[in-house]
Amino acid sequence: MAENIVVETQGLSRYFGRVRAVDGVNLRVREGESYGLLGPNGSGKTTLIRLLVALLRPTAGTVRVLGRTMPDKQVLSQIGYMTQAEALYQDLTVWENLLFFGKVYGMVSRARLEELLGFVGLTERSRSVVATLSGGMRRRLSLACALVHNPSLLLLDEPTVGIDPQLRVAFWEHFHKLNQAGITIIISSHVMDEAERCHRLGLMLSGRLLAEGSAQELRQRSGTSTLEEAFLAYMEAGHELG
Repeated sequence: MAENIVVETQGLSRYFGRVRAVDGVNLRVREGESYGLLGPNGSGKTTLIRLLVALLRPTAGTVRVLGRTMPDKQVLSQIGYMTQAEALYQDLTVWENLLFFGKVYGMVSRARLEELLGFVGLTERSRSVVATLSGGMRRRLSLACALVHNPSLLLLDEPTVGIDPQLRVAFWEHFHKLNQAGITIIISSHVMDEAERCHRLGLMLSGRLLAEGSAQELRQRSGTSTLEEAFLAYMEAGHELG
């Protein structure tokens, strides 16, 4: 049976003046997998995600999501996007924010909203104004807003920053359930134990995709015993290539 490719890029590039934020990336992400983007700050991970969701136009190359060339309004309605900086209304309550995003996507089931608040552990804070929440709580609400419409593709930019370890584990258990239901997840992270949870990883440096594969494959190819060592080995090789 042929693979169902949810995200595909060919020669994808985005330049800001002389800075090549994304430089000729070829990417194929399959249905129902978690694909992790790893790389230091400034490596191009966020820019790549913004290109996938059509918030940026490419300098060169193409993006196809769910079989359609981006940008495409029909496809956008099937994408959940959690940004690195919380896109929340600070003067509204937790419930009002979630309800707003639900209405934007045509999802206003009270049961669904309550389910999501329970998942991110904010049921007791549903009437709290967002401006009064901690950074970790705002991250949790952002994730709930990204999930409200049951997207086919979930793009998560550093989703677990500021999240306590117990809730982080719960998040990943939920992500794997989403994968089993056929939902594709692309996630950027600096946390190595999170990277181990992804089906495949893409290592980025200076806008380029240096290597990809499962954590085990990357360790074997680099001749290292840990993913962190593999990461550093590929980064060093990437710097040497210029």
